[in-house]
Amino acid sequence: MTPLYRRRKLLNRLVMAACIGATLIGFVFLFAIILTLVTKGLGAISPSIFIERTRMNGGGLGNAIWGTFMMTSLATILGTVIGVAAGTWLAEYGNKGLLPKVIRFINDILLSAPSIIIGLFIYAVVVVPMGSFSGWAGVLSLTVIIVPVVIRSTEDMLRLIPNSLREAAAALGAHRWWIIVRVCYSGARAGILTGILLGFARISGETAPLLFTSLNSNQWNFFNLDNEMANLPMTIYQNMTINAFIPDLVSLAWGGALILTAAILILNIAARYFSRQRS
Repeated sequence: MTPLYRRRKLLNRLVMAACIGATLIGFVFLFAIILTLVTKGLGAISPSIFIERTRMNGGGLGNAIWGTFMMTSLATILGTVIGVAAGTWLAEYGNKGLLPKVIRFINDILLSAPSIIIGLFIYAVVVVPMGSFSGWAGVLSLTVIIVPVVIRSTEDMLRLIPNSLREAAAALGAHRWWIIVRVCYSGARAGILTGILLGFARISGETAPLLFTSLNSNQWNFFNLDNEMANLPMTIYQNMTINAFIPDLVSLAWGGALILTAAILILNIAARYFSRQRS
């Protein structure tokens, strides 16, 4: 065994030990977070937490859960339509020219932009002119967050479709739009759906943009998004800070955090499942 080989072997062992140590540290913190959520939040989980609205003396999180579902669902629908359309154009039509490069550059910036900046932007262009917070402003802020995720996943998945499939369909006389819809989308469907689910999971727990847009409410707003809209992240934040001395509301906050974490975990598992199906 040469000295060079011994040095490389020692270095490899040191790097492997550092990687394993970093992984263990990450697992310890993850386990501690999950254990804390389960131990403090499980006691607050009951049927009433899903059907009653939040009150100053406790109540439930039904209005906040519904408000979060409404805003994230509408934002996902809008973001999917815009993101899939833009990603399709970039992958199928925007191969050359300055405009596609500018769009990709802006999309990359939005992917890494802090969500609070997006919320502040919607506050300036929507909330201030309207004169009040609203659920629609919250939907717009969440839409801006999810759109770049869907654009990136759509473009990347469509670019993985072999050109030979497009050429074969074109040789049979198919129009360009038919090739995209029936050939390209069929092959990229699982990957695009994975991107949509990951985007949905990301916006489900956003608090900063809702602070400037929808704010919060203790009332039921079933389909009226013109006023302040109850949502789970803001309710958790307020119960753990402003109402930190009210035990019932703190317990609700832990229960809401557990529900939100479980929902995001389920969405990520679903995204992984569809990703494996694509593979």
